Formats: sequence, structure tokens, C-alpha cells
Amino acid sequence: MTLSYLDFDYSEDTQGIGVFDAMAATAPEQAAAVDAEIALVLDWASASFPDRRGPVGDGGEWDYDLQDMQEDGWRTVTLSISGTPEFCAAFSLRFTPESGP
Repeated sequence: MTLSYLDFDYSEDTQGIGVFDAMAATAPEQAAAVDAEIALVLDWASASFPDRRGPVGDGGEWDYDLQDMQEDGWRTVTLSISGTPEFCAAFSLRFTPESGP
């Protein structure tokens, strides 16, 4: 499945912890498609780095923050995924081949 709604931007702190941020603002008809993309990304992370989710600063390999807002008939979803250099390299290969770390 190719991502149509989530377009990730990458940033990195001075300690090498990377963050992929994506936002999708859609009409209600696209909610199921956006949810499917979020599930795809999080399922991949869980399967590729099993039992390693947790704050990266506390020894985890990856973690995420998901926000969902409804306003004026639009749904805005933001997904931020942080990870170690190993996680970010793998994530980039899978989801952002042209712009990752």
C-alpha cells in the first residue's frame, strides 16, 4: 500500500533521535483511508521493531504521538514517530525513500 494521505517530513536532534511528522486534513469521506494508512505505518513499526516501543530517551527504539481533531467538517490527523537511527533508516526505506535520514 502506497501512502496517499500521510506525507512524512524528517528532522533529527543533536543526539541522533529522528522524528517523522505527517499531517492529513480531509473530509469525513477519507477518514477510513487515512486510518488505514496510520494502521499500516504503526503495524509495520510494531512488526519490524517488536517489543521495542517506548520513549527513545528511556531506551525504546521508537514511539509515536497521534492527534485527531474535527473542526468545521474537516478532520485533521497528525502523526509523529520518533526513533533511533536504526529505526529511522528502516522507516525511511519503507515510507519515505526519497527524503529520509
